[in-house]
Amino acid sequence: MKTIPLRQLVRQPTHVKRWTRAGETVRVTDNGRPLWTVRAADPPEVQPGREQAIDEVLQETLGTTAGGISAASLLEESRR
Repeated sequence: MKTIPLRQLVRQPTHVKRWTRAGETVRVTDNGRPLWTVRAADPPEVQPGREQAIDEVLQETLGTTAGGISAASLLEESRR
C-alpha cells in the first residue's frame, strides 16, 4: 500500500490513477492522519449475450440498402 499526502493527490492525480490501475491501494493522509483509502473499482459485470445481440443489430443495419434519395439531390431540392 502506498501512502501519499492529500497535497500530492491534488497536484498529481495521474500518479494515483496509474497506481490504482496497476492494482495498488493508495492511502491518502492529511497532516499524517489517514483520510481516505483509494483502490481500483471492481470491473463491471458483463451481460451474457449482449455483445452478440449488438453485433446482430449492427449486421442487420449494415445489410439494408440505402434509400433511393441521395444527399446531393436533397441539397439541390432544398436550394430551389
